[in-house]
Amino acid sequence: MGDVTFKKVMIATDGSVCSRMAANNAIKLARLSGGTVYAVYVVSTDYFSSMAVDFDWERMCEALKKEGKKAVNYVKRAGEMEGVKVETVLLKGHPADELIRHAEKEAMDIVVMGSLGKTGLDRILLGSVAENTVRHSKVPVMVVKEKCRS
Repeated sequence: MGDVTFKKVMIATDGSVCSRMAANNAIKLARLSGGTVYAVYVVSTDYFSSMAVDFDWERMCEALKKEGKKAVNYVKRAGEMEGVKVETVLLKGHPADELIRHAEKEAMDIVVMGSLGKTGLDRILLGSVAENTVRHSKVPVMVVKEKCRS
């Protein structure tokens, strides 16, 4: 087996403490291979299905986009400090589906993500987004399972 290189490293981020730790690992991987990190945040439409019909979707969407920009820009700054190029990507939809679709479409070498997301519900197991991504992705997924308490 030849050397494994990670030229295209995708980090799935939601701005949580855990995803920031995962981002540091993604940056290290990319630095070792001279690769690029793709910081991806998905504006989740999962919330919308549980909201009232008259809920202000647009305002919610804008708030999530703002949070997403903050999350990917954190990764960009962390990458710059390590001399690693970081591309930022904002997607919209069901997080696991969008992460898998993007990773496969863009031929990523690996997807890196934290084991716990921002919502308390995700803390029950591995985190539904991480679990679904691991189960269904054709691209290898590295789940960073550190002591991520936010």
